[in-house]
Amino acid sequence: MGGSAPAAGDMESLRRLAESNGVATGFWDWYGRRRDVSADSLLAVLEALDVPVGRGSTVDEVRAALARAEDGEWRSTLPDCIVVRQGSAREIPVHVPHGDWVRVSYVLEDGSRGDLVQLGRWVPPREIDGHLVGRATMLVPDWLPLGWHRLVATVEGGSEHCAPLIVVPERLEPAALSDGLRHWGVSAQMYSVRSRGSWGIGDAVDLADLAALCADHGADFLLINPVHASSPALPMERSPYLPVTRRWVNPLYIRPEAVEEYAALPDDQRRRVEELRQAARGPEESPLIDRDRVWGAKREALELLYRVPRSYHRESEFRAFAARGGPDLEGFALWCALVERAGEDGLSPDCARADAPGVGPARVEASDRIEFWMWCQWIVGLQMGDAQRVCTGLGMGIGIMGDLAVGVHRNGSETWAEPGMFARSMSVGAPPDMYSQQGQDWSQPPWSPRALARSGYRPLRDMVRAALAHAGAVRLDHILGLFRLWWIPRGTPAAQGTYVSYDHEAMVGVVLLEAQRAGAAVIGEDLGTVEPWVRGYLADRGVLGTSVLWFEKEGSGWPLHADRYRRDVLATVTTHDLPPTAGYLDGVQTTLRDRLGLLVDDVETVRAADRVERERMLQRLREYGLIGADQAEPSTRQVVEALHRYIVRTPSRLVAASLVDAVGDTRPQNLPGTNREYPNWCMPLCDAQGREVALEDLPSDPRLTALFDIMGQVRA
Repeated sequence: MGGSAPAAGDMESLRRLAESNGVATGFWDWYGRRRDVSADSLLAVLEALDVPVGRGSTVDEVRAALARAEDGEWRSTLPDCIVVRQGSAREIPVHVPHGDWVRVSYVLEDGSRGDLVQLGRWVPPREIDGHLVGRATMLVPDWLPLGWHRLVATVEGGSEHCAPLIVVPERLEPAALSDGLRHWGVSAQMYSVRSRGSWGIGDAVDLADLAALCADHGADFLLINPVHASSPALPMERSPYLPVTRRWVNPLYIRPEAVEEYAALPDDQRRRVEELRQAARGPEESPLIDRDRVWGAKREALELLYRVPRSYHRESEFRAFAARGGPDLEGFALWCALVERAGEDGLSPDCARADAPGVGPARVEASDRIEFWMWCQWIVGLQMGDAQRVCTGLGMGIGIMGDLAVGVHRNGSETWAEPGMFARSMSVGAPPDMYSQQGQDWSQPPWSPRALARSGYRPLRDMVRAALAHAGAVRLDHILGLFRLWWIPRGTPAAQGTYVSYDHEAMVGVVLLEAQRAGAAVIGEDLGTVEPWVRGYLADRGVLGTSVLWFEKEGSGWPLHADRYRRDVLATVTTHDLPPTAGYLDGVQTTLRDRLGLLVDDVETVRAADRVERERMLQRLREYGLIGADQAEPSTRQVVEALHRYIVRTPSRLVAASLVDAVGDTRPQNLPGTNREYPNWCMPLCDAQGREVALEDLPSDPRLTALFDIMGQVRA
């Protein structure tokens, strides 16, 4: 077809262009059928990757872009970033004008340096933009230490070119798992576990108490939801998986009375703090967590505390914290101040990004507000750190297990600070599957793979480093995002997206480097459609996977036998994207999805599948003797406890019980595929009758004690 014809006229070239840029041209759906990605979707994704094509491109433009892609690496002296495993050598290409000499040196973190050896690899020169370019092959030696280093290429004539050199562990071996034993823990949505002294939402002080309760029962870890920062402006985002940044923490989790300066408040201001706490809690009949009400009251209390003069040592500690946070902390605090000032109108065009013309003057005008938001980060960091110190002090091997969201809000501080790091015209999500039959759009712009590499994976490093600042392990939500992500062109249904690949060797390596330096374990949420080699790769690198009982099935559809579970995983009965087990057994997930119009299949067909799944699971439990053969219809509580005995029988190195299962809750915390249709992330911890269970009531709750005793049998 003619070169001026629409790009779809030469799908072979378009698909080659897509594949050369890591864009999938087809995928297997959950029915096992091969689906081709449309030309429109491929062109939109390629444009977001800065490939010079778009939805209106012609065949000629696609072919020209393909030719340029084939010469891509020849246009740079050094690769964007070099990541090598410790103990392994690596050959790297270096491109210079044909015939010129080049010297490449390494510069280590400690400042020491040396030269790389050039290998005798002859590669014919290539004509690039009318000039001959030659290639030299250099060897990165196998004895370089772990760390964040760099390469410097000096080319004949004196020009210098730099690239990050990151040496990462071959395999992660966290000390907490080095004993070869199995360990158990608890998972909880931190915000949902409220004490009578809280401000209407679970906070850092409640977390410390919950951690102590788990430790007293012998648990080794407490897995919590992401605590990343949200926008300070109301309305506050409900989902902990849609933060404005993953580098900083949500000050919503501060307990104001636990701030040291509270003791110096005058009596009238203490009374005001108590009035605010009562206002934050709201009426007793309020069935949901109201973040807006809580944050409105808590922020006023924090303003009072911020203005209390700090002692000399407290002021010094705050200043040291601010210095460590550097430009990133200052930038986040500035963004908070700008958003706070803008209110519902949103940021004006002259402040819409960090390099916008109005940002400089605003920084001067908002200096006190910038310090306030930095102070909030200092306080919440101290209080979250206290929770981890409680864990380790009471003998927990791991302690707090943090959770990392897969992305950030498209109008958040990260996209404001570094818009070029993101493919802003795309959203991350998931293709249709059994539980979300229309697909999922998570409303998050993905990182650009190329921008990440050019930055030396700094955003990923800082994110993991922050997550492990007050935790002994981290769970990576949708760890497949280190391999590939489902990109959805904005304005199109989730089903019209495609997968975009990332350099998993580099990204996993960066995670391992930061985890090893923190002495922490890494757990990857590897649920869904996962190619077998991915799970094998992660296991080889020391990253634990995830097994959820309801998803673990044999080829026949029957529940997977307990002894066939993977060893290197965190195994659970349920997860935050499913209802509590009591609700799941009752089919609440189907009832809700039917009511909200989220089902593709006929509701009775889905209910019949639910019944089959439940009956097969009961049969498996009877087979293992976990439910008596004479119990034709065991109680829900008996089934819940039997299911936990089942995962205890697996070989999985980590097993966890959900706190909602311990108290008999039935309502989902999150219903995937919904936004405002269901009150996601707003459910306080409740029992089977929908009555809230306060944190103070948990130690004497016989249901919790019984379930935790079952989990403790992993050591038996």
